[in-house]
Amino acid sequence: MALKMQGAQTSSQIGAKLGITGEAARQQLVKLSEEGQVRDERRASGRGRPSTYWHLTEKGQSRFPDSHAALTVELLGSIREILGQQALDQLIDAREGSSQSRYAAAMASCTTLRERVEKLAELRSAEGYMATAEEAGDDTMLLIENHCPICAAATFCQGFCRTEKKVFETALGSDTAVERIEHIVEGGRRCTYRITGNAS
Repeated sequence: MALKMQGAQTSSQIGAKLGITGEAARQQLVKLSEEGQVRDERRASGRGRPSTYWHLTEKGQSRFPDSHAALTVELLGSIREILGQQALDQLIDAREGSSQSRYAAAMASCTTLRERVEKLAELRSAEGYMATAEEAGDDTMLLIENHCPICAAATFCQGFCRTEKKVFETALGSDTAVERIEHIVEGGRRCTYRITGNAS
């Protein structure tokens, strides 16, 4: 909480606020650092050794309340209520087109099914899906997404999931078939797509 409210601080400063020694605070900060919650930074402060300041990482920031998911669902509901289902569908279609273009451009140099699926997994991971690509037999790959950063929106409106599959089919090429075999929105631990095609 101290790092969130007041920014980067030394272990001594944090210890003083928590009523513990600087060394005890440092030990806790090292544990948090190993978990990826905080990181340290050396800062020169005049003469003598640089001081070590600790600050929150993006992962550490995510532990604090964030109402963006509720806001997204509220906005989608308002679009549907005020402008109608057709307007919401147009919005989802526009997102689909943008994703297709971006993925197709990134995969332009990929020549095999494996290369295309691995590139897609890389792109999806960059978007927060924690995606991996795995071989699953001849001319078959799995795209596994272990997280859904738009889960609230996808639960509210299944159109996001429907267009996602279409985006993959288009981006991966007409020589591939995409089948969703696990689905977070339907209670699965992850979203998994079986992708088959000609790997040559």
